[in-house]
Amino acid sequence: MESARAPDAKQAASAQFVGFEIDGQKYLFRIERIQEIITPGSVTRVPDVAGYVVGVSNLRGTIIPIIDLRLLFGIKARDPNADTRTIVVNIGNRTMGCMVDSVSQVIRIPVDQIHSAPDAVAADGQRSVEGFARAGDDLFILLDVGSLLDPASLAIVHRAGLPGIPGLPSSDKAS
Repeated sequence: MESARAPDAKQAASAQFVGFEIDGQKYLFRIERIQEIITPGSVTRVPDVAGYVVGVSNLRGTIIPIIDLRLLFGIKARDPNADTRTIVVNIGNRTMGCMVDSVSQVIRIPVDQIHSAPDAVAADGQRSVEGFARAGDDLFILLDVGSLLDPASLAIVHRAGLPGIPGLPSSDKAS
C-alpha cells in the first residue's frame, strides 16, 4: 500500500490564482472560485439593471448574469475584442460571468508575496480588495470575488471605483 504523498514544499507555501487585466491594471481571482474562462458569447440585454450588468448569457442551459468589470470599476466601456474573456465564477450557489479585457495566466504565488490590503483600501467597510501580490516585477490586486460580487456590495464597489486605490495609478473614470 502506497502512502499518500506529502505536498511539495513549494506548492504548500504558495497559492494558485488566475491573472487578468482591466485597463492595463493586473488583477487576481483565487482559482478555486473559477468555474471556467470563456470567450464572450451572446448576451441578452435586460432592462432596469445596473449599468455594469451587460445582460445575461445562456451557459449550457444555465442563465447567468454578465458583469463588465470595467463598468463596475467606473472605467470607460470598450468593445470586446479577440482578447476579451468572461471569467465564470461560483459564489455559494450563484454563478456569474465577469467580463475582463484579457486573461493573462494561471499563476502560483508564494504566500510570502501576498500582502493583506491596508485598512485605507477598504471602501465603506467592504473588503473587495483582499490584498496585493507580487510576481516578478508585477504587482497584482487580489480581489475577493465573493465580496466583490455580493449583490449587497456591487453598488458600493461601483461608487467607489476600485482603480482609485491610493498609491495606484488611476484610470480615466467613466462619466
